[in-house]
Amino acid sequence: NRKKIKEDMSMKLENKVAIITGSTRGIGRATAELFAKEGAKVVVVGTKEELGKEVAEEIKATGGEAIFCKTDVTSDESLENLVKTTLDAFGKIDILVNNAGVGGTTANMNQITMDEWNTVLATNLTAPFVLCKKVIPIMEEQGAGTIVNVASTAAGRGGLAYTSAKHGLLGLTRQMSLDHGRTGVRINAVLPGPIATEMIARVLAIPQHPVTMKMGMSPAKRPGEPIEVAQAIAFLASDDASFIHGAALAVDGGYTIF
Repeated sequence: NRKKIKEDMSMKLENKVAIITGSTRGIGRATAELFAKEGAKVVVVGTKEELGKEVAEEIKATGGEAIFCKTDVTSDESLENLVKTTLDAFGKIDILVNNAGVGGTTANMNQITMDEWNTVLATNLTAPFVLCKKVIPIMEEQGAGTIVNVASTAAGRGGLAYTSAKHGLLGLTRQMSLDHGRTGVRINAVLPGPIATEMIARVLAIPQHPVTMKMGMSPAKRPGEPIEVAQAIAFLASDDASFIHGAALAVDGGYTIF
């Protein structure tokens, strides 16, 4: 029960209200589950209702507190509903994790279509911008809040649209930190390397793929697990990271230093 959880854990996020986009699977789901264990009231966000409700119910079954809000992050109306649903349920927003994202192809400038470009940028960059625009005033009125944007080590390399979006997300993180850090809102980013999720499963299944080969020669010699990224997100969202503003924390097993 919840009392037992409190006895067993430090509860670094106790009574915090956290919105986590893209939290029905992978890194987002691991983050939602970890936040709940640390005492946060979690808003699970995704487009698949069955999966979202499953995550929320599993959190509640282990003594945590969670609701699911079906959301299309590329829709302003849907994001407005997400904010309203959160405030109606919990009365505040302490933490926002912009995790929802889509991958792109390795198409170059001559190959990429406008549809692919627009889809990747809308989900990976514009959606975090729009949601931050809605949430930051609420956090400033409260006098405090934390935002963690899930970028990628591919912010410096990868497919044209994906790389552009993730690089842009880092720029957005830093500029928002400059603009709003003095008002009590801390904004940082994590940069996952190859993580064992559905998004890169096909890549990791190919032994001779450049990513797989480089990963095998990195210090960790393996893909990361979603929980390992979630732990970094939880750290940045907690008071343990109170002096960290505008940072980009690589969680990649040394992939980018090789």
